[in-house]
Amino acid sequence: MEEEVGKITHYYDKIGVAIVELHGNLKRGDRISIKGKNTNFEQQVQSMQIEHINVDEANKGDTIGLKVDQPVREGDMVYKVF
Repeated sequence: MEEEVGKITHYYDKIGVAIVELHGNLKRGDRISIKGKNTNFEQQVQSMQIEHINVDEANKGDTIGLKVDQPVREGDMVYKVF
């Protein structure tokens, strides 16, 4: 089962970080799925930041930097996997 939790608005390929606008809550350790036109993979949330400060959880309405295992694209959707 999956729940939509955010949308990717930017991707920094040199550091492998996606900027995500959250529609739901996300915690370090959560399993997520990132899907888009050319994107489809799962990973565990290992590192995320708000305003360059490491956080263990982020809430609906936050914009976070999320370390991703594979390249992603603007417009890709982020889902929490249960």
